[in-house]
Amino acid sequence: MAQILYLTNIQIDFGVLSTLGAECEKANIKRPLIVTDQGVKAVGILQKALDALLGLPVAVFDQTPSNPTEAAVRAAVAVYHANQCDGLIAVGGGSSIDCAKGVAIAATHEGPLKTYATIEGGSLKITPAVSPLIAVPTTAGTGSEVARGAIVIVDDGRKLGFHSWHLVPKAALLDPELTLGLPPALTAATGMDAIAHCMETFMAAPFNPPADGIALDGLTRGWAHIERATNDGQDRDARLNMMSASMQGAMAFQKGLGCVHSLSHSLGGVNPRLHHGTLNAMFLPAVIRFNAAAESVQRDRRMQRMAYAMGLGAIGGNEATAAAATQAAEAVAQAITAMNARLNLPKGLAEMGVTPDCFDKVIAGAMADHCHKTNPRLATEQEYREMLNAAM
Repeated sequence: MAQILYLTNIQIDFGVLSTLGAECEKANIKRPLIVTDQGVKAVGILQKALDALLGLPVAVFDQTPSNPTEAAVRAAVAVYHANQCDGLIAVGGGSSIDCAKGVAIAATHEGPLKTYATIEGGSLKITPAVSPLIAVPTTAGTGSEVARGAIVIVDDGRKLGFHSWHLVPKAALLDPELTLGLPPALTAATGMDAIAHCMETFMAAPFNPPADGIALDGLTRGWAHIERATNDGQDRDARLNMMSASMQGAMAFQKGLGCVHSLSHSLGGVNPRLHHGTLNAMFLPAVIRFNAAAESVQRDRRMQRMAYAMGLGAIGGNEATAAAATQAAEAVAQAITAMNARLNLPKGLAEMGVTPDCFDKVIAGAMADHCHKTNPRLATEQEYREMLNAAM
């Protein structure tokens, strides 16, 4: 049974950051902690958020790492308690938003963070006591501003997911103006993250037609605008559509994700310096080819429908057959590889410094990841190894 649940208030337009103070009032946040990072601070976005808070007493934690850790969560919780904060504002990319979600749990719940991880059976232990959160994304990638989940590297080195409807931000302020200065490389990597979300959740088997529609439209927008946003960072229409694609991918992935993310989560835990969106871009072609054999993918013509949304034409036709799915999957996989090249992303994992000696650890982590079982075709250890080799 699929649960279909869309909960939060989303504002998307140029200038909506100006409503931040009013959103705090609606959420009854009187002493917010802003969770952000040094990059957001350096480009002046943190100051814009502070200016929008209409004189509220504010504390700031600006040390979010590129992959949020339990240590960073603890440090932010200390600031939260020291300043008697009663709510959170995440300003930044997925790392800052996920870090803030970790703070929302840790500031109000006892025990180590892993207690609340999904694969540890912790989702039901996350209660409505979590600190209220408002999210202001500054990239168009993770969509964490509208999602119920967070990814944090816990103290034992595992990169774990935390999922609860209580973690959905009370409001998401999607202001494309905040992404106009995003560098091309980060625009490309975060944009491919959004596209991966739309594709993986569309391929996932659970029955959720609204999520499928949202994901497919998000893929159409993301694919049509990622090059424009990367090549011209001031293209307002492209930035707006990429921010929407990011939001739509996350709205849809309540269906579940798949092997792309189980591999990216695991490899990102092994080497936290690797960018999650770039990893997703590297894994997508191999996983798409693997998923072509899934019964649900063939029955619902999911490969053909993705190909059409990407402007590749009616590849594979209307036949719900293995041959048609394979033909469309090959076209989609080749188009992604070509797009990665045009965006100047790495040619593969080897170019990112990944070596095969880590594969055993990556595979073990992928098999245990919460996204493993929601892939439309369950992968074996050997099949994960083949995907890793294909992505090299």
